[in-house]
Amino acid sequence: MAEHKKIDSVKSESKKYSRRDFVVGSGTALAGGALIAISPPSSAAQTPASAQGKTRYPLSKAYLVYDSRRCTGCLNCMLACSLVHDGATSISFSRIQVSRGVLTKYPHDIQVHVCRQCPEPLCVINCPTGACHISSAHGNVRMIDGQKCVGCQACIKSCPFVPHRTIWNHVSKKATKCDLCANTPYFDKKGGPFAAQACVISCPVGALKVVNELPEQKDNLGYDINIEPPAKAKPSIPFPKEGAPEGKPLAQPSAAAPAKI
Repeated sequence: MAEHKKIDSVKSESKKYSRRDFVVGSGTALAGGALIAISPPSSAAQTPASAQGKTRYPLSKAYLVYDSRRCTGCLNCMLACSLVHDGATSISFSRIQVSRGVLTKYPHDIQVHVCRQCPEPLCVINCPTGACHISSAHGNVRMIDGQKCVGCQACIKSCPFVPHRTIWNHVSKKATKCDLCANTPYFDKKGGPFAAQACVISCPVGALKVVNELPEQKDNLGYDINIEPPAKAKPSIPFPKEGAPEGKPLAQPSAAAPAKI
């Protein structure tokens, strides 16, 4: 009798365990299905183009890079960015961000954070309305259409960088990001990837620049480059050219008149 009870107890425990396994397995399958539904078709799609060798999306034809060794942290770029896009000078609205490490030594005490115009833009991939898109009319720059944005912040949550390169506008309740000044209603110049950028123009030390080649994607060093000074800023020494007559010798100072006694 005791043996039968023991067998029944084992069978009961087996049934409970099997039922639990079924529930857990079902939940795992559903979670896996959900991940497949919101993720790109393959994990290779999220691999940087420089490592993968190809991408599903057309590469941007322009990239904003910077020289952190030149940057003085004046925030002119942030104020200019918000002004030309939103008509107000506010660092909260700026698409470019500058941070300062109080306890960090030069040259890492000031960091510039720019949109990388990613080869595999997760902000574009995960936007449910198509507001975050690749604009073929503006050199394949990754942009956000404010008319289509519903404020879900999926693009902000998808950005893998800290701070996020997609910016939340707490006034309009919409997401924004760097478009290389393609959509700047308050800019007195023609903006865009092949025209002018407010941050580049307003930087007093020339720490920002737009390039056409995709920077290295492994870390931030691809975007933090050594920007050469303009030609007029380079020192020039007037050495005489070979064969050309040399300049007149410097006039010698006249001898001092003898002192009168």
